[in-house]
Amino acid sequence: MQFKVVQEMLRRFQRERFELEWDGNYESALAKLTTGDFCACLLDYQLGTRDGLQLLRDATAAQCHTPVIVLTGWGTEDVDVAAMRAGASDYLNKDEITPRLLERALRYALKLGDTLASLRHLATRDEVTGLLNRRELERILAAERQRAGRFLRTFALLLIDLDQFKAINDTHGHPAGDRVLRHVAELLLGQTRAADSVARYGGDELAIIQIEGTPADALAAARRLCEVASATPCPQPAPGEPISFSLSIGVATYPLDGDSVEQLIAAADRALYAAKSKGRNCACLASDLPPPSPA
Repeated sequence: MQFKVVQEMLRRFQRERFELEWDGNYESALAKLTTGDFCACLLDYQLGTRDGLQLLRDATAAQCHTPVIVLTGWGTEDVDVAAMRAGASDYLNKDEITPRLLERALRYALKLGDTLASLRHLATRDEVTGLLNRRELERILAAERQRAGRFLRTFALLLIDLDQFKAINDTHGHPAGDRVLRHVAELLLGQTRAADSVARYGGDELAIIQIEGTPADALAAARRLCEVASATPCPQPAPGEPISFSLSIGVATYPLDGDSVEQLIAAADRALYAAKSKGRNCACLASDLPPPSPA
């Protein structure tokens, strides 16, 4: 559809108000869509000489969650099904679109987008800390492994253990233990970059995927986390005293310590065990350890 036609339809909406930005180029449209800066996308089935559904597939593969409504002059069921399978929120035939129909489609697409976002949050977040959960961490780790391998980049995996967490639970109770976990989560988020991923790996273990940098950089960051943690006790409701705690951290880097996700996790786990064996409240680098014994 032409820009002016869609713009006039938007102007005639009864309730909602939208600003329209037009892009007829496949590459630049994909780049804009994957920024997440738009509340919705009206996508033509044919984008110049390219396939609009392929753009939708590429955007979905890039973890774009912006609701997309596909517009086409082909009124066949096959196109409808193909659009839904590609990830479209809705499908409209150009010959049948009216301002009222388009407004309703956008309203429903936005509502569906909010619902799916809530479901994604529940599926990918730890209930206690709000951090990423283990499943999402492993998905991101696999994706980062592919990216790093393709572009010859490095990244680090930090496995973090909350020292003597059982003693905290036994002494202060599980509600206090949950407060400590949330406190540690906030501390880690405050000490990491937006591009890094922070997760609860399970129980009293947390993890960070730190992109780029050298093994020395990752070890320095881990040591800084240990220092900040030991200097930042967790406040408790009055009249409770703040709870002191410390962290032990194992650091493994790709590709030095492992070429696969499994190898990298195993290397970080060995380094974590070494840190705990040294007396806790410290960080160890997997590449500084002797190679593991053959199975």
